[in-house]
Amino acid sequence: MHDLNYDFKELCRRNRDGSFATQADRQHILDLIADQLHEMGFTKLRAEGFKPKHVNMLVERWKAEELQPGTLKNRMSALRWLAEKIGKQNIVERTNAAYGIPDRVYVTNVSKARELAAEQLERIRDPYTRISLRAEAAFGLRREASIKMVAARADQGDWLVLKDSWNKGGREIRIPIRTEEQRQVLEDAKALTKGKSLIAPGYKTYRAYLHHFRHECRRAGIHAVHGHRHLYAQERYQELTGWACPAQGGPTSKQLTKGQKARDREVRLQISHEMGHGRRQVTSIYLGR
Repeated sequence: MHDLNYDFKELCRRNRDGSFATQADRQHILDLIADQLHEMGFTKLRAEGFKPKHVNMLVERWKAEELQPGTLKNRMSALRWLAEKIGKQNIVERTNAAYGIPDRVYVTNVSKARELAAEQLERIRDPYTRISLRAEAAFGLRREASIKMVAARADQGDWLVLKDSWNKGGREIRIPIRTEEQRQVLEDAKALTKGKSLIAPGYKTYRAYLHHFRHECRRAGIHAVHGHRHLYAQERYQELTGWACPAQGGPTSKQLTKGQKARDREVRLQISHEMGHGRRQVTSIYLGR
């Protein structure tokens, strides 16, 4: 472990701001930042030596990689957290606009769906990570739920019922079990876990296992796992309405008939509930508008 990685790890250990998921995401970003600075030649850098030039070089690299605005903003948030903890708030500009980072675009009619490729899945060595990824794709689950889920308890025959404590926002989620693929994923998960969660043996907490999960995904070339959720929503929309969503080239809201608009609203609300949201408008992120 490089010195900077160690410093960041210790900062995160001493400052547990936010939920477990937020803490894990922040530590992951800071670990990546330390690795990238080391690659750029800053092999002796320590946390207290962080300067504006390091921030500028990181931002330029990320922009050159054409990362999404949301990804850039998440990384900037981690840098501001770091600056605060080391007592150097001024090393990071107060606004993202100062770095030429555009506003986050929430709704577009460009699909962000990602299919879970068989060849990628085969590169996953850990069977627990592999099953979680399959569950994300089959049921449109968030990563957290796909790991915390106890398949034997969640399987309620025709429904997958996710406990509130497994889900972001703390609400119970009910998802219909409709396909043979979904049933097979559940049966495989139950056989593997024997009444326990999908946190692999040897890891005491979700947070500890999450680092391993991410490493497995990166090693297998699986990125943007949230795209599996987008694909679930888009396929579910077509199944329920009979036409493709705007993100998949289907008609936009303005092109629908009055009857189609009513059905569109009903389906979007249903998909919103299946995916753990409470508002129909959120589905525009997955389906377009």
